[in-house]
Amino acid sequence: MGDLETRQLRYFVAVAEERHFGRAAQRLGMAQPPLSRAIRDLERQLGVQLLIRTTRQVTLTSAGETLLVDARAALDAVGAAQRRARNAGRPVPTLRLALKADYDAGLLPTIMDAYRTLPVELLLGGHGEQVPALRDGRADVALVPTPFDDRGLDTEPLVTGPRLVALAATDPLAARTTVRLSDLAGRRLPGGAPADAGGTQPPPADPRSRLDLSQIFNLVEVGNVVWFLPDWVAGRFPRPNIAYRPVEGLEPTTLALAWPADSRSPAVAAFVRAVREIAEAAFTDESPTPLLDAGRVAPS
Repeated sequence: MGDLETRQLRYFVAVAEERHFGRAAQRLGMAQPPLSRAIRDLERQLGVQLLIRTTRQVTLTSAGETLLVDARAALDAVGAAQRRARNAGRPVPTLRLALKADYDAGLLPTIMDAYRTLPVELLLGGHGEQVPALRDGRADVALVPTPFDDRGLDTEPLVTGPRLVALAATDPLAARTTVRLSDLAGRRLPGGAPADAGGTQPPPADPRSRLDLSQIFNLVEVGNVVWFLPDWVAGRFPRPNIAYRPVEGLEPTTLALAWPADSRSPAVAAFVRAVREIAEAAFTDESPTPLLDAGRVAPS
């Protein structure tokens, strides 16, 4: 049996995800007959049936389900290797840092000033986009608030702090100095999850449906949703129409630095050391920084 090619895996993933040869061919920019032949050749090469074909639909066999998982991982790994190699081969390589804007706990300016091994390229993205950027090779390191999927990653916790609830100033709960999770029954988080469950929900699969901070704040202000956010983010955004309150029973969040566990980059190692030292200096000082002080957000 010959080695599989990335082209074969790409063809198979397209058919498996679309469950339709015509749509898969259109997605791949090719005609349907050669795609059908390529999948049959792949089945012969592996000696197993991957797909069950009918006139109306395509379904996966157990072998097909297994190959789909592994093929996605293999294609992701190949893509990541290509991106990392291209970055390393630049005339001036960069260290690519993925983060969500305003989720750096005030560390970013000091990090940018202190780290001099390589130029730092910032990859700003929405909630949940940082770990995928690490996995597919777009980023070398990331600043990520917990919880997140850390499989295959090394992490360094930097700071842990409470999460607050953002409420419309007109919400009856805003009159309290502290609320309980049970008080939030009937209220929803920006993505629709019940607030009294106290968890964070995964970001929408379609990036176009993700909300930025200004959109979330607007929804909170008019009372459509409530929102849990780290105290260091709340401290940056005092708004007259929003009240931030501590929540009994709400798990705190940790800002962590994450990078691929298999990374052997001296630049990444130097960056991790620099950020660890910066965080220790910022958050172990007996007198808090203005950002941390503001982040406590005294009840009005």
